[in-house]
Amino acid sequence: MNTCHAPVDVSLYRAASVTPEGTVAGPLAVRAGRIDASASAQAYRLELRDHLIFPGLVNAHDHLHVNAVPPLANDEPFPNSYAWIAAFQAHFAEPSVAAALRIPKALRLRHGALKNLLAGTTCVAHHDPWHAELDAADFPVALLRDFGWSYALGWSEYGPPVRESFAATPPAHPWMIHLAEGTDAVAQAELEQLDRLGCLAANSVLIHGVGLRRQDIDRVIASGAAVVWCPASNRRLLGRSLDPRRLCAAGRLALGSDSRLSGARDLLDELCGVAVHCGLTPRQLLGLVTTHAARILRLPWRGTLAPGAPADLVIVEDHGGDECYSLVGIERSRIRAVARNGVPQVADPDFAEWFAAAGVEAVPVMLDGRPKLLATHLAEPALLELEPGLALAADRDQQEHPMEARCH
Repeated sequence: MNTCHAPVDVSLYRAASVTPEGTVAGPLAVRAGRIDASASAQAYRLELRDHLIFPGLVNAHDHLHVNAVPPLANDEPFPNSYAWIAAFQAHFAEPSVAAALRIPKALRLRHGALKNLLAGTTCVAHHDPWHAELDAADFPVALLRDFGWSYALGWSEYGPPVRESFAATPPAHPWMIHLAEGTDAVAQAELEQLDRLGCLAANSVLIHGVGLRRQDIDRVIASGAAVVWCPASNRRLLGRSLDPRRLCAAGRLALGSDSRLSGARDLLDELCGVAVHCGLTPRQLLGLVTTHAARILRLPWRGTLAPGAPADLVIVEDHGGDECYSLVGIERSRIRAVARNGVPQVADPDFAEWFAAAGVEAVPVMLDGRPKLLATHLAEPALLELEPGLALAADRDQQEHPMEARCH
């Protein structure tokens, strides 16, 4: 089976590379699966005129194993996470939900990873117990591995105990907890409670934070802690989300999609949902899913195109204007290519030669009505069946006349 880790030297030229720090014109070199300062003489040359290269996105919060579970239909917002957790317990007994949960967990985890990869996300923080499938060599995305976690202050039945988990987590590793996930007094009291337990520190990563008041945000920033913002999930379940501006300005905010059980379809949809009304610039939004997320999660080689970083890449067409707008807010089917370690995983058909140069077999698929090539290790039928909008191409002839190839 081909994996996403086969090294291939590549020179991507006539494109611009975009990060939150700015846009750089010039070739991007990949050696042995990592970004390099210069290309080798034997590198495969890939012309990308009128294209932009972004680092693979970092999803700071997901529950990978429940992305195929039908969401809960709620007419009124819940006051806090504990109220909707209670509602979810009954929801899990519904026949369609029970059937989804009977799918082997290993397959559901791979599906959650594939969901992320199709939207340009190459690294994910999975906030749940570890599973052997996550260690598979061909797992579709990279994962946050060195971390501690608890589930929530008021739900000790699931996950490690709060104080013990925090104490066991080295300060150099992030420690995650759902916190202040609500709009009522219960949620608003949780930051103070966490601090009294001695668990508010520079490595504390607070998921959601909807109930944080202005003085609470001051306290989070002063402690060096951070918040992961999941606006679609918050609005769907709680009726509102937090104001991201002060936390973002302080560099203490990352973006997470949560799972489809409550949140957005993927990280691109999450970006699209907040791009116009959140008060943040496109470049700030890009930071939430690259450099800010990587720093908060203590992943120095993620979300960057710096030499030495894994060559996890998202390639899109340059639509003019602010380069970040060419990625922030687009649909996943409009991504031209997603690569891990310099190897394409999903791409438009005219990138077929790149797959071949990397020694990766690919199959033609349709993604939301557009033809794509998908690495074969991602195309097992049981996996494709779980992802709406993704299927093997019914008529493979449609793949034989793609746009004029740009690969040389």
